Amino acid sequence: MTDHSDLLDDGDNTRTIADHIYHALHRDIVSGVLMPGTKLRMEEFSRLYGVGMSPLREALIKLTGDALVCTEKQRGFWVSPISIDELDDTTEIHMLIETEAVARSIRLGEEAWEARVRKAHFALREATQTLLHESDEAAFKAWMQASRRFHDTLGSACASPWLIRMRRMLHRHAERYRAIILPNRSVDSDTHDENDAIAEAVLGRKSLRAAYLIRRHAQRTANCIREGLQTYWQHKDAAVSN
Repeated sequence: MTDHSDLLDDGDNTRTIADHIYHALHRDIVSGVLMPGTKLRMEEFSRLYGVGMSPLREALIKLTGDALVCTEKQRGFWVSPISIDELDDTTEIHMLIETEAVARSIRLGEEAWEARVRKAHFALREATQTLLHESDEAAFKAWMQASRRFHDTLGSACASPWLIRMRRMLHRHAERYRAIILPNRSVDSDTHDENDAIAEAVLGRKSLRAAYLIRRHAQRTANCIREGLQTYWQHKDAAVSN
């Protein structure tokens, strides 16, 4: 986790501090640094970030709205659990939102959007090639950032802030499952080919083709995660029994 002990809680900066903590915790949860079920003890995290209870509580409440943190009266906060049911549910809704955002972008996007898609796709190809030859943490992190930017860009011209917001939240949940269940820091050639095909369909303004490819890409990833979840639960159960 990032060291935030230099932050100060001085009243006027409370909201800025809360936003800073929110983004830091969001990143740690999505990346799997804070694992599902982790108790988020106020005193502990207040010391860790060097801030007061008020901005910390504000950040945690905001994270409950993202479904990344759970809270219950008299029990405090903890990192939201993961499950196959949630994976299936979020994958299906993610595909619906993603394909709608991309379809609208294909219809409404102008040359500037096309240029952004090409730029993001080129960066993803470069990051993928690096990761295929250098499967280390830095290369994987660069690939994750490039992948996020590429998929965010595809639907960015949909002209609907709410659609973009929902798509982003669902995509971050998908990233979280991948980081926790598939932490091997590698990308197969199928993922590389799928992203190339998606970019080609989007830039060719082929909405139906793009929707099919996006669904196939998301479903294949979900299937890999679903298989990994079985192993995850087995290891967790074994650890508890020991």
